[in-house]
Amino acid sequence: MTVKAFAYLRVSGQGQIEGDGFPRQEKAIRDYAKAHGFEIIEVFKEEGVSGTLIDRPTLAELMVSLEQNGHGVKTIIIERVDRLARDLMVQETILDDFKQNGINVISATDGDLLEDDPTRKLVRQVLGAIAEYDKTMTVLKLRAARERKRKAKGKCEGRKAYGEVKPEVLDEIKRLYRKPRNGKRLSSVRIAQQMNEAGFTTATGKPFTSQIVRNIIHKA
Repeated sequence: MTVKAFAYLRVSGQGQIEGDGFPRQEKAIRDYAKAHGFEIIEVFKEEGVSGTLIDRPTLAELMVSLEQNGHGVKTIIIERVDRLARDLMVQETILDDFKQNGINVISATDGDLLEDDPTRKLVRQVLGAIAEYDKTMTVLKLRAARERKRKAKGKCEGRKAYGEVKPEVLDEIKRLYRKPRNGKRLSSVRIAQQMNEAGFTTATGKPFTSQIVRNIIHKA
């Protein structure tokens, strides 16, 4: 006799939605289900949600389905514990919520995550701590890499600085700013208007605004 179960999948970045994350997780879950007598009747996919967040729209939808529908499902299968959460406290909070509602959570890699056996609980927490460490180190390494790049090149990623506009664009803004009109300089609004009328664009290819003009003049 097979036992009905839901599958829960999660990828953390929008760019991963079309990658191999979802197919890999679903295959691992279905292989586990087939080998252990479970029938996956619905797959829930959490798209682009960090493993450090408790706010999970798809997880909430899954829990509502568990509480309200008459399908008799009491089991959720995930690929591994960090797909549920990378942050240890978030992980334990979610698992406790499932446990309080009589729901079993199984990892295709690590087995039953809600067994009361002290050793299993310790293993689950250790796995969560490792996932949390991995997440933290990934963030720190990315930050360090950006800092190294910034020191090497003087800048790194992010929005282009206003001063990085083409020299001819900067020269034109300076010329307009210095151009007297009835004894007064042109306003930033008027400069932006003239730049746009002349076909100039910002470093990101957008029309000039008075604020952009002011920033360029200030930094020039």
